[in-house]
Amino acid sequence: MRPGSEDRDEQPGGDLDVARIFAATTCLGTSLHLSNYPDKCNDVTHGRVQSAGQLTSTGTVPTGSEGALGLTDQDPILALGVMPVGVVDWFGDQPHAVWPWAQDELGDAEPVIVGVDTELNYEQIASLRPDLIIGVYSGITEDQYDTLSQIAPTVAQPDGYVDYGVPWQEQTRIIARALGRAEKAEELIAEVEERFVEAREAHPEFPGKTALVATPAGGGIYGVYGPNEVSGRFLTSLGFALPTEIVELVGDGVQADISREQFELLDADVLIWLLNSPDERETLANDPVYQQLGVASEGREVFLEYEPFGGAIFFSSVLSLPFLLDGLVPQLAAAADGDPATMGS
Repeated sequence: MRPGSEDRDEQPGGDLDVARIFAATTCLGTSLHLSNYPDKCNDVTHGRVQSAGQLTSTGTVPTGSEGALGLTDQDPILALGVMPVGVVDWFGDQPHAVWPWAQDELGDAEPVIVGVDTELNYEQIASLRPDLIIGVYSGITEDQYDTLSQIAPTVAQPDGYVDYGVPWQEQTRIIARALGRAEKAEELIAEVEERFVEAREAHPEFPGKTALVATPAGGGIYGVYGPNEVSGRFLTSLGFALPTEIVELVGDGVQADISREQFELLDADVLIWLLNSPDERETLANDPVYQQLGVASEGREVFLEYEPFGGAIFFSSVLSLPFLLDGLVPQLAAAADGDPATMGS
């Protein structure tokens, strides 16, 4: 299951005394220059900062400042040279909620864990006195936003995308504008986009082939991801196309569920499995219906566990994508050749 995709109708802390939290921060004030936030401290909660167009490009959090708090945006914040004072442990139980591809940027810093998955500890967030709360690549609800924005100006996910679905380029640019590092963002984006160009040039066999990502969801149900989800964007950025049937099935959502009786929908040129445990791979290996598919008999599969490559897919950031390209592209090439002897691991 995709992280953060659980039912989130009931959010912890919903009965929290927001006024008490806000008072405890002594009307935080902020060094941020946001076009829709008046200078008066009591008015800092009005409005919703959603897009780069609403942020001024002037300096907001100086280089080296620890005034920014990221929810699940730790990768671009670190890549832009800012150490977040707090982060959310989205999934994976990594040290300080920072995965291997971002450990060099983190260094010896120890950001505080202020939440797990979609559950936020508002009192802890307020105690850190952040200048800015960043939740661009997130699934924060309106209620959560309302609470966070009373603690500090909050940059939320922009309209037009599913939760955890903002493209990495836009994520990086929005955060960079908020941090006064727009030029650095363009450098980072250009470097990663060049890596994709190099991968496509090295593998001209990818264009014209179909590929998709699937994951066991339990109870004989399997999830497949569509073009609105980051894994689909990763594949199309390499030149692959998502199967038409999958695109139609997912529609405007993130993923769709299929049963064993629909396994033929998985028979793409390349199939990436995201697995929670080795037992799930064994289940597929022993499933006669699945094994009848050409994608199985011809070794056109890539099996990944969530750590580390599944995590790199779901974070899809300026730091995780180079890590993912290094580790996954060779496996995709091995799967795409249709030779069982060279199938992805």
